[in-house]
Amino acid sequence: MARAGGPGTDTARQDFLTAAAAAAGATTAPDLAHAQAHDHGAQKLPSDVALRVKSLESLLIEKGIVDSAALDALVDAYEHEIGPHNGARVVARAWVDPAYKQRLLADGTAAIAELGYGGSNGVDVRVLENTPRVHNLVVCTLCSCYIWAVLGLPPLWYKSPPYRSRAVIDPRGVLREFGTVLPEDIEVRVWDSTAEQRYMVLPERPTGSEALSEEALAALVTRDAMIGVAKAMPPETGIRS
Repeated sequence: MARAGGPGTDTARQDFLTAAAAAAGATTAPDLAHAQAHDHGAQKLPSDVALRVKSLESLLIEKGIVDSAALDALVDAYEHEIGPHNGARVVARAWVDPAYKQRLLADGTAAIAELGYGGSNGVDVRVLENTPRVHNLVVCTLCSCYIWAVLGLPPLWYKSPPYRSRAVIDPRGVLREFGTVLPEDIEVRVWDSTAEQRYMVLPERPTGSEALSEEALAALVTRDAMIGVAKAMPPETGIRS
């Protein structure tokens, strides 16, 4: 993707601003039936909202409240420094380093900080391990509490009322809508994030990935797998959605 000031900056800026507007409640999220659109499709907003966001940006810059260069730098940070690629590196390290995995599950905040990633001060991160017997699913029933530093911008469906309510009431049904069908003998545990306590899923390592490097393993880890609505991709896929 283009760096700040490059040809992709305007598009990236609009994506960031519209996502931020949605976080503030500027729009309703899409139905869960369409959530498989994932990163790009799920972030599209109605044109009227996008126009309002663009107008607001222009007005703030004109009034001197927001600096355009600072905004470019913020967008660039979320493109290249903050995002699910960070969480994917955390997962891949845990898959190849048993000692790190033990530290990650014991104190997620500290172990994630070992790799140079951190969240807001005072926020405790707990990492939940998926196993052949247990599948974890993360939600925020109150609003949209989320680990931005390692997961990036939250998708619209994560903030939607249908997901926030149904993830608790019918987690298996929600998982099926994402294409994740679990046998009945697998326990599904739902974890409710708060402003003080946030969660990240450590997905199971895919079968057949034993010979892959840590970098190649990270490419199999998606944001959705770290929320728990999906599993890590099989090795033959190798392209993060």
